Amino acid sequence: MDMGAIRRRLALGTAVLTASGLLALAGPGVGDASAAALCSGRKVRTLTFSTGYVEVYKRRGYVCAVTYPKRVGARKYMKVSVQARGLAEVPNSGRFRKYAGPVKTHAGNRRVWIKGVVGSGSVSSGWIRC
Repeated sequence: MDMGAIRRRLALGTAVLTASGLLALAGPGVGDASAAALCSGRKVRTLTFSTGYVEVYKRRGYVCAVTYPKRVGARKYMKVSVQARGLAEVPNSGRFRKYAGPVKTHAGNRRVWIKGVVGSGSVSSGWIRC
């Protein structure tokens, strides 16, 4: 092989490596403002209230919930809880910035009661089927 062919192959190899590196850095999810869901499964319900909202997910009989504030910033009191009928309540509360939870319980085919609090606002679902 002559020197011109070697240079062309080296240039092509460098270009391919550079392109693959750029694609890896700028692949899906880069620059996306939304975070991955904290709960796995499909979203079955969103409970809104004056100061935030609760997202409810279900997967393979498990129910998972997370409370989010409308305005992220300073720490504020937040709470989320899930209770499957006949079982104990599973809570998570405290002073958080971005979210409370996730909390997860096995509900099977039972009804669940979901509660969420952000500051002075709250929501309580009553017994619902997810």
